[in-house]
Amino acid sequence: MNSPTTHRIDVHHHASPDFYNDWLVDRGITAGGLALPDWSVESARKIMERHGVATSILSISTPGVHLGDDKEARAMARRVNEYGAEVVRDDPQAFGLFATLTLPDVDGALAEAEYAFDTLDADGVILLANARGTYLGDPQFEPLMEELNRRKAVVFVHPSSLPVAPVPGIPPYIADFLLDTTRAAVNLVRTGTTRRHPDIRFILAHAGGFLPYAAHRIAFTFGLDGSAWTPPEVLDEFGKFYFDTAQSSTDISFPTLLSFTRPDRVLFGSDYPHVSEAGVCYFTSRLDDVELPDDARFAMDRGSALNLFPRFKAV
Repeated sequence: MNSPTTHRIDVHHHASPDFYNDWLVDRGITAGGLALPDWSVESARKIMERHGVATSILSISTPGVHLGDDKEARAMARRVNEYGAEVVRDDPQAFGLFATLTLPDVDGALAEAEYAFDTLDADGVILLANARGTYLGDPQFEPLMEELNRRKAVVFVHPSSLPVAPVPGIPPYIADFLLDTTRAAVNLVRTGTTRRHPDIRFILAHAGGFLPYAAHRIAFTFGLDGSAWTPPEVLDEFGKFYFDTAQSSTDISFPTLLSFTRPDRVLFGSDYPHVSEAGVCYFTSRLDDVELPDDARFAMDRGSALNLFPRFKAV
């Protein structure tokens, strides 16, 4: 376990309260093909202690709260956000909150963002890469981006199911999630959203899907349709994202991430409980085995997150 001065901040930890799971089960919905996991504050604390995590920032995973009905989505967003805020109030150094919004319902998302930040003191928001088929960066989401930029918000971008039928036998969480995050990141840059709203700090789940691996190919092909973007401009904009380590800290994928971005843009992520305790052990042990300078290790375990969430400096 790390020393107390380097205790980790986990930016990818999903609360999954029973009432939310029951709501999805009643509708026959899974988390992108994954069975809905059991979660409790007690189980969260156990996994945190085992892996040197001082603070977990809680979020609701895919499919979020918008299942097709705005009114229902607004009610469930409020319920899960108030639940998360209560967990945080009970132990504000051990837990943080990425509030759930109601996209593609923009008006509902604006109202819930205001409530989450001004009443619940949320640490940021979670947005799915696509909201019922509409990707982040789409013009219809511009009012929300303007508000999040005004607030200098941290936005955790998490994948969802692609807006197409899955390949038979390949659930969305296996491969589609990686494409979904990559699509969202590319669209945020290509539409100029990241340039228009430079004060939003975007964290991409699962090390950005395959964005770091394919960044140069994507940057080069931006200009093939007459776009004014140059490859260096695209790469520079991609470099402004933050990336978590969830399921991405192996000796194959992690060196690619570190060759693409700096350690101060990398944040620890466990993906618990959608990744089981055994899975968290598998990936975290590999992260622990990576040879890193002390300052880089501290940045990824804790320092990068403190730049985004300075209230946890007291831990």
